[in-house]
Amino acid sequence: MSPTSETAHGGRRLVIVESPAKAKTIKGYLGPGFVVEASVGHIRDLPNGAAEVPEKYTGEVRRLGVDVEHDFQPVYVVNADKKAQVRKLKELLAESDELYLATDEDREGEAIAWHLQEVLKPKVPVHRMVFHEITKDAIRAAVANPRELNTRMVEAQETRRILDRLYGYEVSPVLWKKVMRGLSAGRVQSVATRLVVERERERIAFSSAEYWDLTGTFATGRAGDSSDPSSLVARLNSVDGRRVAQGRDFGPDGRLKTDQVLHLDEVNARALAAALADSSFSVRSVESKPYRRAPYAPFRTTTLQQEASRKLGFGAKATMQVAQKLYENGFITYMRTDSTVLSDTAVAAARAQVTQLYGAAYLPDKPRTYAGKVKNAQEAHEAIRPSGDRFRTPAETGLTGDQFRLYELIWKRTVASQMKDAVGNSVTVKIGGRSADGRDVEFSASGKTITFHGFMKAYVEGADDPNAELDDRERRLPQVAEGDGLTAEEISVDGHATKPPARYTEASLVKELEEREIGRPSTYASIIGTILDRGYVFKKGTALVPSFLSFAVVNLLERHFGRLVDYDFTAKMEDDLDRIAQGEAQAVPWLKRFYFGEAGDSAGAGAASDAGNGDGDHLGGLKELVTDLGAIDAREISSFPVGDGIMLRVGRYGPYVERGEKDAEGHQRADVPEDLAPDELTVAYAEELLAKPSGDFELGTDPESGHPIVAKDGRYGPYVTEILPDGTPKTGKNAVKPRTASLFKSMSLDTVTLEDALRLMSLPRVVGTDPEGVEITAQNGRYGPYLKKGTDSRSLEREEQLFSITLEEALAIYAQPKQRGRAAAKPPLKELGTDPVSERPVVVKDGRFGPYVTDGETNATLRTGDSVEEITPERGYELLAEKRAKGPAKKTAKKAAKKAPAKKTAAKKATAAKKTAAKKTTAKTATKKAAATSAATKSAAAKRAPSDG
Repeated sequence: MSPTSETAHGGRRLVIVESPAKAKTIKGYLGPGFVVEASVGHIRDLPNGAAEVPEKYTGEVRRLGVDVEHDFQPVYVVNADKKAQVRKLKELLAESDELYLATDEDREGEAIAWHLQEVLKPKVPVHRMVFHEITKDAIRAAVANPRELNTRMVEAQETRRILDRLYGYEVSPVLWKKVMRGLSAGRVQSVATRLVVERERERIAFSSAEYWDLTGTFATGRAGDSSDPSSLVARLNSVDGRRVAQGRDFGPDGRLKTDQVLHLDEVNARALAAALADSSFSVRSVESKPYRRAPYAPFRTTTLQQEASRKLGFGAKATMQVAQKLYENGFITYMRTDSTVLSDTAVAAARAQVTQLYGAAYLPDKPRTYAGKVKNAQEAHEAIRPSGDRFRTPAETGLTGDQFRLYELIWKRTVASQMKDAVGNSVTVKIGGRSADGRDVEFSASGKTITFHGFMKAYVEGADDPNAELDDRERRLPQVAEGDGLTAEEISVDGHATKPPARYTEASLVKELEEREIGRPSTYASIIGTILDRGYVFKKGTALVPSFLSFAVVNLLERHFGRLVDYDFTAKMEDDLDRIAQGEAQAVPWLKRFYFGEAGDSAGAGAASDAGNGDGDHLGGLKELVTDLGAIDAREISSFPVGDGIMLRVGRYGPYVERGEKDAEGHQRADVPEDLAPDELTVAYAEELLAKPSGDFELGTDPESGHPIVAKDGRYGPYVTEILPDGTPKTGKNAVKPRTASLFKSMSLDTVTLEDALRLMSLPRVVGTDPEGVEITAQNGRYGPYLKKGTDSRSLEREEQLFSITLEEALAIYAQPKQRGRAAAKPPLKELGTDPVSERPVVVKDGRFGPYVTDGETNATLRTGDSVEEITPERGYELLAEKRAKGPAKKTAKKAAKKAPAKKTAAKKATAAKKTAAKKTTAKTATKKAAATSAATKSAAAKRAPSDG
């Protein structure tokens, strides 16, 4: 029976989904008897602070929001910004005959549905409505086939939430006390940070090795064409049967791993090349093997994030934001999935498009199936694919920009997954010869030809290594046979140096986390977003670079909370949580063992034991670990040797290098740029920093006051100030503040003079008064020089005008209409090319808050680690894509209230009638504000509480 015919009997049904966009789409598929409203993500969660905890709770419950003494009972509160929406849902429910909870079909979605039921307390029949794509048929089928709430999934989500609350709320304060305020620790974010830090440690410890080899260009002696070249390029493989060393033969210490290979240096390589100049060569062997490549599995969450990073330049977060929009608007299936399975409907749709677009020759006889690769996949969704029983081609969708590009990627991958293999041949040719001094040499060349491209006609996967050869790349060799003579046209000598391991990108970090079975694919985007936002990691191009701050944090966690950041232990925790979700273990005993360290039953055996040790012996739990903070030396865990007596320290205001002890003779200290990659802090660079002027740079004495004048390098840049005599009151009614002024941009600490300093400290300068008697001053501000008259400010073009501008000139400036924006557009700092989405030219400009990239429509500020000189076009496009994915900035109610002009009453005393009217107006205003808040809540993006910390 269709939803429309059922509602014809007079029933009214309330359907609650998570996001307003989804509600709008679903509403179009249901009849008039349905009301579809959004919860706007979670409506209830653990409290964010003691102020949100109900008064009946005391002690640790107020701090944690969890009653650890009574089976870890969570305290849930309705989020402050959701109270208006909850009221609206209750009002709609009171007018309804049935309730359908249509949140996402995963742990978070199931938990949201449960919280809605708990808060709304419905007295009408409740149905759990689930679907993995938003199409008319899928939505109507979901209404017709509801199920009950899955309490096991709810318990699994709740256990994760409690675990992450305990982890974050117990460990984060340790970081505040021992490293810096405002930091956070989390079950997965801390391990992800450790991975990035360990890779940087490997880079710091890495010693490069130099090695040389030879490349020969050999001619067959006959004319060639595209299918049969006349020559081939081969690399020296061995000398007298001993293989020539390549990069893979060297360890990170720069030494050979084995003495079985021949290490050629430049001198020997050049001598060998000279000895081969007049040698004759011949083909020693030709080995041909069939080549076959099967198509890639359809996308799941992590592979989509990886490919979107490689091919579109999207970060994991931007990918998920764009995918969310595609899903909510009915273009793709659910985007948080561990599955590579396609439904029979999807397989039929893909196979139909293969035949239609590429021909029957590209369609395999049987549909392809793909086995799941993710251990304990948490949901039974399909793979990510175009929605519906007939896939819309990208051109048919009407999509544009980032949504079009991501849909096209998903569509191509899905269709290609149901196509035939690519086939061809791979060939290896070995070429032998003898040098003038009698040494036997062998060169080797490999080639690949594709005789049938199969699925590659539709899609070829990208690679993390930009230098890697993609699957569809052909390398054709001439048709030669064993014994054929060859002529060496050129023997070149090539020098190489081993490279440190590459830093993680978002794509490769996601891959690493998944391979280690740490965290869940659905949470990787939020995890990477967290470590970027916290300042633990920043980007240089696409590479993830750990900050010095993250070194201190990881150092503390490894030394004092080693088990919590152990990779195997974290993966084991994930297994235990999955066992709880599957009903194979109980949550409370597991949480007890993790938190208190008690020797519980087998349900918690892995929770607090060392990885792989579940013998039940008592081991310290989390609570015990965080009580003994006296053993943590804050200075020690934030100090790292650089060399030659120089230490890198992470302080409250950032990293710095130091030589010698504070207050000791010869002590040196200098700040380190926060965007410096740790592996770039060499002894030489540290010496350079220490050699720069720092601390107090004495300029002389002010002839009028007699006070010493010094220049300093402060947190917000270089400045000059006066030193007041001892005994000068610094606080209270008679406090005296020293004159201070920032240096102009054209000045530097090593060139500023006493005269410069006195002029700077003379600001602000009174220029004069206007005809109404209002004073005009010239001042140097954060955004440059300007004039100020009352509340009216006008920018000046040059800093020197602060000292030279006359009253007449100032009045002339004020006589002009006030300009909104800049007087003249500044030329761009750098041109990056054409954005692949907007197809507009992208440039780097200097803005009020620093340099930014823009295509004329979207602006994105450069992040830590990005510089105008080094930023690449791809990085610029990525920043713009992330900014577009976020959407326009939304004004908060607080900001709106600040901007609202206050109305003044005309009279000091109001009559009773006026008071009554004022009360009515206030009531109306309050009603309007509530409505406005509700509307704003509707338009906000659906927020999901992170399931991994």
